[in-house]
Amino acid sequence: MTEKLAIHGGPKTKETPFGTGKRFGEEELQQLREALEQDTLFYHYGEKVKRFLKKFNGMYGVRHSVAVSSGTAAIHVALGAAGITAGDEVITSPITDQGTVIGILYQNAIPVFADVLPDTYNLDPVSVEARITKRTKAIVVVHLAGNPCDMDAIMGIAHKHSLKVIEDCAQSYLSEYKGKLVGTIGDYGCFSTNDFKHISTGDGGMVTINSADEEDYVIAHAFADKNYQRIGTKVARDIHHLAPNYRMTELQGAVGIAQLDKLAGICNKRKEYGAMLTEGLAGFRCLFPPAVTEGATSTYWFYLFRLNTHLLNANVDEFVSALNAEGIPCIRGYIPQPVYLQPMFQKKEAYPGTNYPFSLSDVSYEQGICPNAEEILQTSVRIGISEFYTEGDIRDMIDAIRKVAAFYQKEEGN
Repeated sequence: MTEKLAIHGGPKTKETPFGTGKRFGEEELQQLREALEQDTLFYHYGEKVKRFLKKFNGMYGVRHSVAVSSGTAAIHVALGAAGITAGDEVITSPITDQGTVIGILYQNAIPVFADVLPDTYNLDPVSVEARITKRTKAIVVVHLAGNPCDMDAIMGIAHKHSLKVIEDCAQSYLSEYKGKLVGTIGDYGCFSTNDFKHISTGDGGMVTINSADEEDYVIAHAFADKNYQRIGTKVARDIHHLAPNYRMTELQGAVGIAQLDKLAGICNKRKEYGAMLTEGLAGFRCLFPPAVTEGATSTYWFYLFRLNTHLLNANVDEFVSALNAEGIPCIRGYIPQPVYLQPMFQKKEAYPGTNYPFSLSDVSYEQGICPNAEEILQTSVRIGISEFYTEGDIRDMIDAIRKVAAFYQKEEGN
């Protein structure tokens, strides 16, 4: 006999508060004091942003990276450095944050959405290759929720068609693909230090430059700073092309130095908890835990599992309501709908009153172009993971999900 759900008046699974902790402490305060004592908060004259990047580069085994004001800015800088311009097409994922596509449109290029795999929720290489046209210049891969994409396949397609690859690593710190850290495999890796990521500087980001060509670093560094060249002691203001101002401040860099010391512990704990959840949800025909890409490790920025509603006596929203009532905060999907179904893409109006740059291409954004993505967002449940949770919290989450699944799952044969 199945246990009565809390939403129907039964006992609540999670009665105790989730574990909490402080993300910032004396380490960050000390770095901030030192930043203020420099008597400058400008990255070119101070030492904090430089030290932050040196530390980050050492962790990632890269020679160069550029600090920026946000993860959105990081992707824009990578696109600008890659030479993406008006009328170019850039293939990316339909399950992502708006920050992934903003830079594409700011370069007056055209976002093209490829479908995703139904189990990892990452770009399907077959769909990516099918979207390539003579206008395609780059692929922006999104390592969703810490789970790396199939980078061997993506890089093979990129080399075959001479495309740049930009990795959106905003949610995937220290995630590995076949022994390599994501963000070091494509031409550029883009990271976010937004307050809701693994580490935080309030806002901020970094771009790794993975080419051996020093000029690629010079171009990316300048693009983040109005195309001023501030490498070394000289400053060049011989401007040939438009570029934004995406500079990181010394205050952000200072906090980042201290946060990097905590990053490995944060990611290891999230890996542990994500694996616990996947193991704990095994055995239910109606539940599909997220599959981690073969040869990869995920650092679980969040946990997204799917429901087979054909095997449930409930829809997804009813399942979510029941799970919330058990004391486990959750929502349906990651975003409400694929990015291409937003009004901006449906109207093809990035800037008010004009269809530019969409008018440069015949790309369409009708419902159904990425069926897997659309189904995933309608049949998935998102729950949060925190490094401050306890193992007991994770066990409570597993027990609650299993309780709700057991209540609603149809008997075999039905």
